[in-house]
Amino acid sequence: MEAVVYRGARRFEIENRVAEAPATGQVAIEVAYTGICGTDLHIYHGDMDSRVGPAAVIGHEMSGRVAAIGDEVSGWSVGQPVTVMPTLSCGRCAACQGWNQHICHAMNFLGIDSPGAMQSIWNVPADLVFALPDTLRLHDAALVEPVAVAVHDVRRARIGIGDHVVVVGGGPVGVLIAILSRHRGARVVLVEPNPFRRTVARRIGLRAVDPRTTDVVALVNERTAGAGADVAFEVSGAAGGVNTAVDVLATRGRLVMVAIHPQPRPVDLHRFFWRELELFGARLYQRADIAEAIRLIDTGAIPAQHLISQTRPVREVDAAFTALEKGADVMKVLLEWQGIAQ
Repeated sequence: MEAVVYRGARRFEIENRVAEAPATGQVAIEVAYTGICGTDLHIYHGDMDSRVGPAAVIGHEMSGRVAAIGDEVSGWSVGQPVTVMPTLSCGRCAACQGWNQHICHAMNFLGIDSPGAMQSIWNVPADLVFALPDTLRLHDAALVEPVAVAVHDVRRARIGIGDHVVVVGGGPVGVLIAILSRHRGARVVLVEPNPFRRTVARRIGLRAVDPRTTDVVALVNERTAGAGADVAFEVSGAAGGVNTAVDVLATRGRLVMVAIHPQPRPVDLHRFFWRELELFGARLYQRADIAEAIRLIDTGAIPAQHLISQTRPVREVDAAFTALEKGADVMKVLLEWQGIAQ
């Protein structure tokens, strides 16, 4: 088997390894596609070395087929198409005991805290494996994990028919949030400075504006007769994005914090007081979100063909990360494991 091994900032090596049989309670998956996300890019830059150890195998967005089944595992068959929910919770902490396993206090995130999907054979706990319908292409199914993120975010926001929604940040998750908000009947504006990402959003029918040339607050006020947006999603990770998301909100509007902000940001708390705004954190997903993501991609509600910009053989892993890093003309980049992908 082959594995992409992280060796430090901006350094990957492809190693040939002996595939281990799945342990008791595990399923071995022959990986078809591995998606690269923003977290993987942070690892590539060396920003997560305190969490990701040397010789780590990263990656958590994927699709593939069952290759082997460990002892005490039933309900799976070799060759069955699958994906993985890469969050292994402890089951003992206060979050887990409160049925919030997705924000477990001792989370083992596969692909960060333990070996991930950038390997041709991946052994994972059987209860993290999800079956895929035969009608769903494995290429498209590599989007299940980021779609599940968006499903969870939109559910947290309590979006209803006719709501005005502003999504600040038009990367893959931002566009998915905009799509799913529209799917729920909301009227959506996507805010994104990158021209390629705006083009992708417009191609799938979203209203996308450039914050450098558009007064976003004035636009939202015009669309809402001065009331403001019911919901704003902050997906940009930028200080200016936080300000925009707060400023567009209507009385008792809801701000959903999706992006990871590693540095504290100044926030206009007076506006929170004055308009009785609400702030929600939205992190990861639950099992129902994964199942819904699979359904949405399979039914075509998620236009995977517009969101996957590049598919590269695993031997081009460095070029794949460089393309995502530059960000000029890519949305989502997949690694293809040659000879098994479909």
